[in-house]
Amino acid sequence: MNKGLSCWKCGAELKGVILPLSRRELCAACGADQHVCKLCRHYDLRVADMCREDRAEQVSDKERANFCDYFDPMPGAYKPAQAAGAAAAQRQLAELFGESAASDSGPAADKDKARAELEKLFGGDKSGR
Repeated sequence: MNKGLSCWKCGAELKGVILPLSRRELCAACGADQHVCKLCRHYDLRVADMCREDRAEQVSDKERANFCDYFDPMPGAYKPAQAAGAAAAQRQLAELFGESAASDSGPAADKDKARAELEKLFGGDKSGR
């Protein structure tokens, strides 16, 4: 069975999967491919091509299903700190540009905001010319 594996992307337990993992295996919770570099025990950000298996062919997208013959799923591949770090970076970027990271404004509100900024910059000509 699955030896306590969890999804590399969302951390959900991979219940009922049979090893070796099929190339088409998906997470039931988030739909992410599971036969991917980020779930493999050879995946390592500190080495060339991010793979410690020197005989493996290079895989360009580490989050998409691949045909690697050296794939060996690793329990504990999910790293919630990476997701938290990305969210913190996005928050800092939004603060840097004076935006609210919590607002989900959408395209219409973005257009209105851009219009207001232009009017403030160029004197607010409301005639449409």
